[in-house]
Amino acid sequence: MKKSSKWIANHSKLIVIIACLLLIPATFGYFNTKVNYDILSYLPEDIKTVEGQNILTEKFGIGGFSFILTDLKEGKDLLKLEEKIKKVDGVNQVLSIADITDKTLPLEYLPEEVLEKIYKEEETVIIVTFSGGMSDEITMNAISNLRKIVNDTKVSGMSAMVVDTKEICESEMFAYIILAVLFCAIVLLIATDSYFIPLFLLGNIGFSIIYNMGSNMLLGQISYITQAITAVLQLGVTMDFSIFLYHKFEQAKETEKNKKIAMEKAIQETFQSIIGSSLTTIAGFLALCGMSLTLGSDIGIVMAKGVIWGLICVLTLFPAMLLVFDNILEKTKHKVILPKMKNLQKGIIRNHKIIIIAFFILLIPVLYGNSHVEVYYKLDESLPIDLPSRVANSALSEKFNLASPEIILIDNKIKPNKVNQLVDEIKNLEGIEFVLSTNELETAGLPLSILPQELIDILQNETYQLLLINSNYSVASNELNDQIAKTIEIVNRYDQNGIVAGEGALTKDLIEITNHDFTVVNYVSIGIIFILMILVLKSISLPIILVVVIEFAIFSNMAIAYYTNTTLPFIASIVIGTIQLGATIDYAILMSTTYLEERKKEKEKNKAMEKTLAKTLPSILVSAFCFFAATFGVSIYSKIDMIGSICDLLSRGAMISMFVVGLLLPTFLLIFDKLILKTTRGMKGSLK
Repeated sequence: MKKSSKWIANHSKLIVIIACLLLIPATFGYFNTKVNYDILSYLPEDIKTVEGQNILTEKFGIGGFSFILTDLKEGKDLLKLEEKIKKVDGVNQVLSIADITDKTLPLEYLPEEVLEKIYKEEETVIIVTFSGGMSDEITMNAISNLRKIVNDTKVSGMSAMVVDTKEICESEMFAYIILAVLFCAIVLLIATDSYFIPLFLLGNIGFSIIYNMGSNMLLGQISYITQAITAVLQLGVTMDFSIFLYHKFEQAKETEKNKKIAMEKAIQETFQSIIGSSLTTIAGFLALCGMSLTLGSDIGIVMAKGVIWGLICVLTLFPAMLLVFDNILEKTKHKVILPKMKNLQKGIIRNHKIIIIAFFILLIPVLYGNSHVEVYYKLDESLPIDLPSRVANSALSEKFNLASPEIILIDNKIKPNKVNQLVDEIKNLEGIEFVLSTNELETAGLPLSILPQELIDILQNETYQLLLINSNYSVASNELNDQIAKTIEIVNRYDQNGIVAGEGALTKDLIEITNHDFTVVNYVSIGIIFILMILVLKSISLPIILVVVIEFAIFSNMAIAYYTNTTLPFIASIVIGTIQLGATIDYAILMSTTYLEERKKEKEKNKAMEKTLAKTLPSILVSAFCFFAATFGVSIYSKIDMIGSICDLLSRGAMISMFVVGLLLPTFLLIFDKLILKTTRGMKGSLK
């Protein structure tokens, strides 16, 4: 690192110029990275429901579908509207009651349970299928164009929800960054000694964020959740690296008159100090790649990459900026407003036995609350209730009771009598409203010859025949999940390769997969970070203590959600533990390594701890408040609960980790002092 630091210190202007030039391809990459707004598309490709969705898209041309509500009653008016809809690019098939009655078929010939799902005196349902998948660009554009033809609140379905999610994200994204920067700037003005240093601290992180977001183009696409939280997370997680280098530089200038030599020393010391912390943070994010739901990999890779970009910029661009603009920083110095907290430091040491008692008292309610947090999986619940898609879905459910239509795919060669038996068994399931198939229509006296070709194309092709079912139960409910499980069991008795597809079936798989992911990700993240800390701290006991402390902070964070009756979106409950562990374990590592250094100098553990707290509490405080500032604004501003809840948990988690590390960790270090010294390399000589 010696040669590198020397080169960086001697080529500061060149580095700043190169960094600015690199913004051009990075910005291009940012604007050309595809954003995926469909969470269900991150389900594993090898599960049956996803296979079913692919068949529907490729073989039937109904990757997505929507129900459009219209108050038109006359057949000719409905057909005119259908013609307009058919001209929309991306629309595959359009079907309504008019297509059937136009063939001089009286309404009473239709099965009542089917008729009441598409026709009421005041409104009629038009079924529209799309040639692309639920979240394909062509489908989303088709939804937008359909809304220009009919009222926004009349177009329902998953694709409509995806469009609304996209529009909210695009309208809010800039505000997320502004809020994060504004709140962080306030924290930095209070915590640093120059009016201009916040500008350079934030500017440096800004460069790394743009580089990270631009390089996402190489991944092909990222999720809207990743896009929304990456900037604020990267700002909060990597800010302490920059602050640490700035403090090292200021300290080096006190003994070195040559600023370049002072910077060389600062870079070398910073690299040694933050490499362990950054590795644990990166490992925490990469642990998300262990999720079967590939959304975890999406967030994990982008955030791990963000930490690496942050490290690169802190060790190259930020030193260059400090050297180039050092005169400005010196002229704008001011007194640090942050208090010294000497009384707090002494109070922690004096009352450490009371703190440990409080820990054991809180442990039971914390563990109970953490294990009883309510989560939801119904994706539209994370969106505002007045969005057009939610209004349309509610109207469809209330007026036509089309709450969760599903699709069954079975072999087209299965004999009609077997299909009828299959249909009868499904009809007998509690909560099933109707089952529609070509056999059912023919049994009702509707031969295929008089039915619209659009309807026949929806219900069968050369390989498969489709059964359309509708349930009284809502998506993601236990009742619907049980019903789908029984439906699958029935279908597989008649066709081992049969598939139950649709939003409800996909959501059922989502619930089962993410429940498994929650356990896997937690254990993987703890395991990886534990091993890394053994290598970094060269201790057996300290990693255990540090993990216990941070896990207590994480459990406390989740317990608050339980005791405040907050129901969390499923993804927040999965990623929060890993992100909070990876992002705030740095606080614990900083305090532990500093304590070991001071313990080598001091024979008395209380004096060593007093010096440790004096050196580390201000840094932990600033880092935690920056993390809080970066995420808090987004948590209160975002209209998407999936994003708002994650940022709410992270902002609260930063504060909880700060308090737990500041109060509980010193207590553990003092109580287990002898054990730590015995089990840490190079520390046995400090034993009395």
